[in-house]
Amino acid sequence: MGKSLNEVAEELKNNNKKVQLIYAFNGTGKTRLSREFKNLVSPKDDNEGDETGLASKKILYYNAFTEDLFYWDNDLENDTDRKLIIRPNAFTKWVFEDQGQDGNVTDIFQHYTDEKLTPHFNAQYITKVDDKDITVPAFSEVTFTYERGNDEKSDNVKISKGEESCFIWGVFYSLLEQVIEVLNIDEDSIDQERETNQFDNLEYVFIDDPVSSLDDNHLIELAVQLAGLIKSSVSDQLKFVITTHNPIFYNVLSNDFNNPNKETGYKSNKHFLKHVLNKENDNYELNKTNDSPFSYHLFLLDEIKRAVDNDQICKYHFSFLRNVLEKTATFLGYSTWYDLLLPIEGSSKSYVKRILNFSSHSKHSAEEIVIITNNDKIVLKRLITEIYRIYRFKNEELAIVEEES
Repeated sequence: MGKSLNEVAEELKNNNKKVQLIYAFNGTGKTRLSREFKNLVSPKDDNEGDETGLASKKILYYNAFTEDLFYWDNDLENDTDRKLIIRPNAFTKWVFEDQGQDGNVTDIFQHYTDEKLTPHFNAQYITKVDDKDITVPAFSEVTFTYERGNDEKSDNVKISKGEESCFIWGVFYSLLEQVIEVLNIDEDSIDQERETNQFDNLEYVFIDDPVSSLDDNHLIELAVQLAGLIKSSVSDQLKFVITTHNPIFYNVLSNDFNNPNKETGYKSNKHFLKHVLNKENDNYELNKTNDSPFSYHLFLLDEIKRAVDNDQICKYHFSFLRNVLEKTATFLGYSTWYDLLLPIEGSSKSYVKRILNFSSHSKHSAEEIVIITNNDKIVLKRLITEIYRIYRFKNEELAIVEEES
């Protein structure tokens, strides 16, 4: 029987592993899960958007709510003074004001975007609003320019959403580095002393899909870097939960967390657990998995099968099918995934066209759950049945009875 998101969060919290990695499809509810988890760990804790400091925090998280701390002033009147505004909050105050990590944030941002695209942080200044003097705090505004290498720079530019996510990740990652470095010092040690007690109450870090807009190479690099940083943590009090819908990110993290770190004593069998989060209607199931991390495509196939069995096929299941075909074609050495459809009876061109139509990126997320026509459902059932039969995927007992067209 399925569970509620709150019960899934309870299950994660009751598990004593240092690192838990969760694979879940988009739309499953990963962001809502992070909120449920936060409310269990620290129901009275303020949001990251407060000004009370970090000392009371039991959990830090990176998710859609983190990105909401940053918003654009597009200077609609003059269209020149575009800047990213940072809402008052505890963790950017620590990173920029207390630790002076703006240079590190810039390095991370430029590494994953463009070395000439440079953020500039404001100093404190006074401005007038309705004829009143208003003090604008330092590090509350960021402008971006292209440096040309000859002391010239472009006018302020509005960066893309992906670049903005990279910038926000750089801020969070800088904080995470500080947290791990501080908590790695035993507070009872007579040889060393922690530079701050700001993180003494911190118990969890919850990370949901960081910078999924990166290209594959940079995403792999980010995953390796993140896994290495987490495995460097020796603090028994600090635990990590990471959720993602990105198969590459999941695979790389899974591989890396399966490797030990002799210096810190990290061992996968002791410290690491991976799950797959499934959703059916409003019921959730968190399944532990010991499968090879590269078998994620089986989860996609299983999700399609489940939709077929329950007659709940939606537009996004064609996207899942295309994803499986692309990975299978690469593995088998086909030039395109279209070729995999040639042995299937019927017009392969019409199959390709139908998959392309339904797997194209929609501008409106609501369209992703539109129930499609009976004929579309029949085609998907036929395709998935034949793909299992022809390419002999694991668990071939696919309980699909094709409807007559």
